[in-house]
Amino acid sequence: MTIDAARDTPGRHGDPAELAAAIGARFERLPLCRWQVMVRLVVGAVTFFEAFDQLLIAYALPELRAEWHLGTTQVTALMTVGSVGMLIGALASGRLADRVGRVKVIAGCIALSGLCNLALTLCTSPEPFMALRFVQGMAIGGEVPIAATFIAEITRAHQRGRFVLLYELVFPAGLTAGALLAAWLVPVLGWRWVFGLAAVPGLLCLVLARYVPESPRWLADHGRHEEALTTMASIEQKVEKITGAPLPAPAPASPVRPAAGKGGLRELLSGRYGRRTLVIGALWFTGYFANYGITSWLPTIYKDHFDLGLSTALLYSTVTSCAGLAGCLVVALTVDRVGRRNTVIWCMAAAALCLLLLGLTAGDTASSVLIWTSLAAVFLFGSNICLYLYTPELFPTRIRALGSSVGGAANRMGVILGPIVVGAIYAGGAMGTVFVTLAVVAVAGSLVAAAGAEETSGRTLEDMAP
Repeated sequence: MTIDAARDTPGRHGDPAELAAAIGARFERLPLCRWQVMVRLVVGAVTFFEAFDQLLIAYALPELRAEWHLGTTQVTALMTVGSVGMLIGALASGRLADRVGRVKVIAGCIALSGLCNLALTLCTSPEPFMALRFVQGMAIGGEVPIAATFIAEITRAHQRGRFVLLYELVFPAGLTAGALLAAWLVPVLGWRWVFGLAAVPGLLCLVLARYVPESPRWLADHGRHEEALTTMASIEQKVEKITGAPLPAPAPASPVRPAAGKGGLRELLSGRYGRRTLVIGALWFTGYFANYGITSWLPTIYKDHFDLGLSTALLYSTVTSCAGLAGCLVVALTVDRVGRRNTVIWCMAAAALCLLLLGLTAGDTASSVLIWTSLAAVFLFGSNICLYLYTPELFPTRIRALGSSVGGAANRMGVILGPIVVGAIYAGGAMGTVFVTLAVVAVAGSLVAAAGAEETSGRTLEDMAP
């Protein structure tokens, strides 16, 4: 089918439902090629550096604590203020991206995060540092769910899980890179150099604006029919040029018409989407409560509880992050075959078992903590990365970014409360109780997935969420 013929799709001058269905069908006929990979790399680079920024505080914290003579309360505040910002950013960005577009929000977030990193290098006390981390947290929390939404909207159903999660690997890869760089730079040059280097990727906003098109699904949903068709035709033309072959005809598309007056928070919190919102929110919360309850305190636990040197403490923590990255890779390669629902159920259950076994031994040695937390990270990281794929699949285009941002907000609640709860238990000297508590949370997530999660593998976005 030629590009000109494709542009005469039903809905060109007709109703939005026909146009949305036609654009979905046209995406389904696109073969995987260099165009999708290029977009994934550009958006992935943005997400990579947002992840990099997110974890830097954990590795800078031991030095900040000594330099500014911080107590436990101030340490907890420094650790969690960015997550509070991420919570607010996640809630705000979904509505904004559903109104003004995916690409504009992603570009704005990476630019703001880069500026905050530059300003952080100038801080000489905890108060301005916390204020900037709050603003930066809003940018990070806003970018990540919208980027996941955008990638899902330009991907066909066949092997969508593998394609999206290979993109999503950039987030744990960013966490791991941040850990490796911080473990090397902080003891040698100090924490300011790390944040200074992290400011440079803010320039990616210019690359994003130039090379990444807006989602045609979003354009069609917002009545910008001509622009949606032009953008879709441009994508098809690039794919044809890369592959050197004409595209097959799109499959017949049956438009699904949403009920009149639907949209926004009302639709998100009612009916079939209300149930999905509750389930996905619970999964994000439990997964990240357990994940960050472990990773945020590991450098401090190794240094203070086991009297390890700073370099060794950071190295041990980095091993756990690397183990989590390996778990993400395994999930990315198997999720289309295993399914989203089963992946979350069994990964959360396995993580709970690892944490329970560690809790029962009360973490007697640093090596036992290293082994069991690394195994738990394999499963927790794997489950959590699956949610970045799963969440956008559950909601229609009109509320997809909003639904993803609610999931992102729930994950921020877990990121905030996990370190706070672990910090409170750890302050009382109950090492075993820390890991048993996290095991209980992971079990709760597994049970929620078993009871309420729906399978989406192999289904188009329009079929799963009309």
